[in-house]
Amino acid sequence: MADAQTDIVMRAEGISMIYPGTVALNAVDYRVHRGKVNVIIGENGAGKSTLMKILAGVQQPSSGRIFLNEAPVTFSSTRDAASHGVGMVHQELNLFGNLSVAENIFLGREKQRGLMPLDTTEQHRITRELMARLNQAIEPSELLANLKVGQQQLIEIAKALADQADVLILDEPTSALSKTEVELLFEVIRDLTAQGVSIIYISHRLEELMAIGDHITILRDGNLQSEALIKDIDVPWIVREMLGNDPVSDFLPAERTFGDPVLEVRDLTLVSPTGLTLVDDVSFDVKAGEIVGIYGLMGAGRTELMECLLGLQRYVGDITLSGTAVNEATSTSERIQRGMCLVPEDRKKNGIFPVSSVSNNMTISSLWRRLKHRFTIDETAEAQAVETAIKGLSIKVSSPEIEIRALSGGNQQKVVIGRTLLTDPKMLLLDEPTRGIDIGAKGDVFNMMVSLSQKGIGVLFSTSDLKEIMAVSDRILVMSGGKLTANVSRHDATESALVSASAQGL
Repeated sequence: MADAQTDIVMRAEGISMIYPGTVALNAVDYRVHRGKVNVIIGENGAGKSTLMKILAGVQQPSSGRIFLNEAPVTFSSTRDAASHGVGMVHQELNLFGNLSVAENIFLGREKQRGLMPLDTTEQHRITRELMARLNQAIEPSELLANLKVGQQQLIEIAKALADQADVLILDEPTSALSKTEVELLFEVIRDLTAQGVSIIYISHRLEELMAIGDHITILRDGNLQSEALIKDIDVPWIVREMLGNDPVSDFLPAERTFGDPVLEVRDLTLVSPTGLTLVDDVSFDVKAGEIVGIYGLMGAGRTELMECLLGLQRYVGDITLSGTAVNEATSTSERIQRGMCLVPEDRKKNGIFPVSSVSNNMTISSLWRRLKHRFTIDETAEAQAVETAIKGLSIKVSSPEIEIRALSGGNQQKVVIGRTLLTDPKMLLLDEPTRGIDIGAKGDVFNMMVSLSQKGIGVLFSTSDLKEIMAVSDRILVMSGGKLTANVSRHDATESALVSASAQGL
């Protein structure tokens, strides 16, 4: 790339980020071109989110330097970065529905006049200027909850612009937006770059990157892999640079046999309260003893599909478990008793009771199986079940009575999986089962999935990691924008085909 140095508004030099046992970034050099859309992409774990957090002042690097307009800078916090003109809009919007647009924009940095705690007039004046800059006819007094998701995304951008942001980092900004809202966001991005704002744009949606980007940077395994002008490359080039030629591990034995379908899903559709279709007419089967992986990017609808299956969302469509229909009125507890269990994506938020014991965490979903009398737990049977699960899953714990928060992430995940196994499931749902655990624990989870499938349990798991989906799936489903875009056996699947299917229709 032959841009002059004066075209570089921000650059990172030799940035490394080292955690215990993990090198998240390895001496990465990164350049942000002035007034351009700077796309950054890479697989899960490539290091792009870590790099962006460093640039935005969320965390400090283990080593390396950052330059802004060729002057060295050090950001101790996001507020420090904002004072230098660097802002970040996170994927999860940090807004309050019960506050007005202006109150959200100035929350924590309110304008004051004299002894008055709030200068509402000034806040509304600046908000109107920001809305005009973003081509939005949104009143400063409008309650945020009344806005569409796409408009709320623009309010987050307005917050950054209120800090005079010259460099704006957008992390997966379109993951929850409709097609119309994406087009609106792209118009705003083009207007901002025309005004001289430099955009760093993180996304997995390849066609989207080709449409909005000017420059692209690809990270792989914590290293800078490639840089290019968008006009000089195509989608297959991106896929090749992202994936490399690392061999994929295979946890499945050569010969695999399956029984009858244990889960049958037909025409499953989920529409959000705001009218966004999160799961769009999805149909598939999972046979007894089969491991089916769902591959998709953030916002593809994988988690929402899992929640529908367990009755956590109100859906339209038909679900059959071991030949028996499960309708929308069937409660989650009834589905569990019929043999369906879910290991949720967010272990800490939805999977564990952190101040409770390992034993209590493991048995909470299956107490009904160990009732001695109507209201009395058979403590002996409970203790035996916990001991068997701990041994069977190789959970490293000194005593079942210690608090689960004292365990490593991998062992916490095994406890959550053990909880589902104690319900004697016929169909096991695993949403991102290796999220936040180390490589060794990942191997343990994969081996456990294979072992359970060999006992006749159907396994459906989701992941956004290509190597994981290839390593342990008998069959692979790909979701994109709520739709099922591929359904292939592992023998017919290629990484490039899966990536292409995951971007289909985006």
